[in-house]
Amino acid sequence: MRLVVDLNKCQGYAQCAFLAPDVFAMHGEESLVYNPRAEEEQRERVARAVAACPVQAITADGLDGAGGSAAGSPWEASHDR
Repeated sequence: MRLVVDLNKCQGYAQCAFLAPDVFAMHGEESLVYNPRAEEEQRERVARAVAACPVQAITADGLDGAGGSAAGSPWEASHDR
Protein backbone atom coordinates (compact mmCIF):
# COMPACT_ATOMS: atom_id res chain seq x y z
CA MET A 1 0.00 0.00 0.00
CA ARG A 2 1.38 3.41 -0.97
CA LEU A 3 0.61 6.54 1.03
CA VAL A 4 0.82 10.15 -0.04
CA VAL A 5 0.24 13.09 2.26
CA ASP A 6 -0.45 16.45 0.64
CA LEU A 7 1.83 18.52 2.83
CA ASN A 8 0.26 21.73 1.55
CA LYS A 9 -3.08 20.59 2.99
CA CYS A 10 -1.76 18.99 6.19
CA GLN A 11 -2.42 21.23 9.19
CA GLY A 12 -0.75 19.03 11.84
CA TYR A 13 -3.91 17.89 13.62
CA ALA A 14 -2.13 14.54 14.23
CA GLN A 15 -5.23 12.36 13.98
CA CYS A 16 -3.28 10.05 11.68
CA ALA A 17 -0.42 9.75 14.19
CA PHE A 18 -2.89 8.88 16.94
CA LEU A 19 -4.69 6.24 14.86
CA ALA A 20 -1.69 4.69 13.06
CA PRO A 21 1.42 5.49 15.14
CA ASP A 22 3.55 2.89 13.35
CA VAL A 23 2.99 4.71 10.05
CA PHE A 24 2.57 8.41 10.96
CA ALA A 25 4.38 10.49 13.57
CA MET A 26 4.68 14.13 14.46
CA HIS A 27 8.14 15.65 14.48
CA GLY A 28 7.78 18.72 16.62
CA GLU A 29 4.38 20.35 16.77
CA GLU A 30 3.61 20.77 13.08
CA SER A 31 5.85 18.48 10.98
CA LEU A 32 4.50 15.12 9.95
CA VAL A 33 6.74 12.18 9.09
CA TYR A 34 5.31 9.01 7.60
CA ASN A 35 6.18 5.73 5.96
CA PRO A 36 4.96 6.00 2.36
CA ARG A 37 4.98 2.19 2.04
CA ALA A 38 2.90 1.03 4.98
CA GLU A 39 2.87 -2.67 5.80
CA GLU A 40 -0.24 -4.72 5.04
CA GLU A 41 -0.71 -5.33 8.77
CA GLN A 42 -1.40 -1.60 9.13
CA ARG A 43 -4.24 -1.58 6.57
CA GLU A 44 -7.12 -1.10 9.04
CA ARG A 45 -5.29 1.57 11.05
CA VAL A 46 -4.27 3.43 7.89
CA ALA A 47 -7.86 3.32 6.58
CA ARG A 48 -9.04 4.88 9.85
CA ALA A 49 -6.31 7.52 9.67
CA VAL A 50 -7.22 8.44 6.09
CA ALA A 51 -10.89 8.75 7.04
CA ALA A 52 -10.13 10.79 10.17
CA CYS A 53 -7.95 13.44 8.52
CA PRO A 54 -9.94 16.68 8.98
CA VAL A 55 -8.49 18.23 5.81
CA GLN A 56 -8.38 15.01 3.74
CA ALA A 57 -4.64 15.36 3.13
CA ILE A 58 -3.91 11.61 3.02
CA THR A 59 -4.45 9.31 0.06
CA ALA A 60 -3.68 5.61 0.07
CA ASP A 61 -3.28 3.48 -3.04
CA GLY A 62 -3.95 -0.17 -2.36
CA LEU A 63 -6.29 0.22 0.60
CA ASP A 64 -8.83 -1.87 -1.31
CA GLY A 65 -6.42 -4.81 -1.33
CA ALA A 66 -5.04 -4.36 -4.84
CA GLY A 67 -1.65 -3.06 -3.73
CA GLY A 68 0.02 -6.22 -2.51
CA SER A 69 2.58 -6.38 0.27
CA ALA A 70 4.88 -3.41 0.75
CA ALA A 71 8.46 -3.57 1.96
CA GLY A 72 9.61 -1.30 4.75
CA SER A 73 10.78 1.95 3.17
CA PRO A 74 12.36 4.93 4.81
CA TRP A 75 10.06 7.47 6.34
CA GLU A 76 9.27 10.62 4.41
CA ALA A 77 9.50 13.88 6.28
CA SER A 78 7.35 16.87 5.65
CA HIS A 79 8.60 20.39 5.56
CA ASP A 80 8.43 22.53 8.72
CA ARG A 81 5.86 25.28 8.76
